[in-house]
Amino acid sequence: MSAPKSIGAIELSSIGLGYKIEDDMLKAGKVELLIARTICSGKYLVVIGGSVSDVEAAIQAGLAGAGEAIIDHLVIPNVHESVFPALGQSVSLHGDHQGAMGVVETFSGVSVLAAADAAAKAANVTIFRIHVAMALGGKGFLLLTGSVSDVRAGVQAAAAEARSRGLLVSEIVIPRPSKELFGDYL
Repeated sequence: MSAPKSIGAIELSSIGLGYKIEDDMLKAGKVELLIARTICSGKYLVVIGGSVSDVEAAIQAGLAGAGEAIIDHLVIPNVHESVFPALGQSVSLHGDHQGAMGVVETFSGVSVLAAADAAAKAANVTIFRIHVAMALGGKGFLLLTGSVSDVRAGVQAAAAEARSRGLLVSEIVIPRPSKELFGDYL
């Protein structure tokens, strides 16, 4: 499959229904399964990528069968290309990295995806981690780096997106982080 242009996600309150919705979504469009798993607080998360039309069709199929089990969902057409490697935790920083660091924390896994896309589109930042709801009580967070002004702009855009959904927990900019703070990514 070529690089996905769109990303979609559904967060459900039912694990059993989550498996069924995942199957419905995979049958509804030619999509790539990016994440499908149980997450904290007994929920289920499905994240897919693909063409805009296939992702929209798959999300609609999932929503149609989910009823009141839907906690949150989204479709981001033309998602920023940096979201995918950060979601897969395959971004590494160079040993001489000296940029500022930004952290945005959300109350849901789905909302952090929208926040990451907003940050990447708003500023010249490197998103190096998107952590979606695992071992976080259902929360999500993203880590980004760049110049202080770009990190501020990226964090501001990400926080605004999460805030508009009523799901922002925190927004932090660290202008001169210690090298050890980036240790796992160098």
